[in-house]
Amino acid sequence: MNSLSSISEELAEIDGQVTDVLRALSNGFQKLDKIKDASRQSRQLEELTEKMKECKRLIKEFDQGIKDLGYKSNPDSDKLLSERKQSMIKELNSFVALKKKYASNLDNKRIDLFDGPGEGLAEDNMLLASSMTNQELIGEGHRMMDETDDAIERSKKVVQDTINVGTETAATLKGQTEQMSRIVNDLDSIHFSMKKASKLVKQLGRQIATDRAIMAMLFLIVIGVVAIIIVKIVNPQNKDIRDIPGLGPPVQNRRLLWNS
Repeated sequence: MNSLSSISEELAEIDGQVTDVLRALSNGFQKLDKIKDASRQSRQLEELTEKMKECKRLIKEFDQGIKDLGYKSNPDSDKLLSERKQSMIKELNSFVALKKKYASNLDNKRIDLFDGPGEGLAEDNMLLASSMTNQELIGEGHRMMDETDDAIERSKKVVQDTINVGTETAATLKGQTEQMSRIVNDLDSIHFSMKKASKLVKQLGRQIATDRAIMAMLFLIVIGVVAIIIVKIVNPQNKDIRDIPGLGPPVQNRRLLWNS
């Protein structure tokens, strides 16, 4: 360590971190031997795997630090740093090999755990069957058949309920579709009626305008006739106004041409 400190404080610090991680790995694998529970062994192995990843990262930093220093002119320093790096890699590889060994043992234990309960259950069933009489075996078979029939009936009921719900949903959708179609038809009828009413209003407006013009002309004619009557009554001798039957002065005796 002192020699590394004399070369580089940064490399000495990384070397100390690697040493601490390797020591923790050694202690962790020693504890792993004492753990009998497979799940606890698996958790402990995961923790050790994380520490190995950290150690690998630190060794890469150490190697990069050696490259950055570039002590090519000092063979002793190069040799010391190279030997220390190789020692780190060797020790880490030994822990990697241990990890693979323990992982393989755990996989075998998992297979045994999965196989064990099934075999025990089969043996229990065989023991139960062997202890029954023929009548009990027949009764147990009938009971299992009845349970199976009940399960089938429940499944049929679920399927029928599903079919009924689907039928009701389809009928509801059909009714809503028909209702929407009627609404669309009603809207079309209303639109047509509004257009027809608009045309009738326009025609009525034109007719009213024509009737008003006729009434205005008739009113003017009546006013003119009334005015002539009034003038004729007030001034019967006015020769500018033509005679109106019944209102003009008495007709003078006219001589016929042949009487002359």
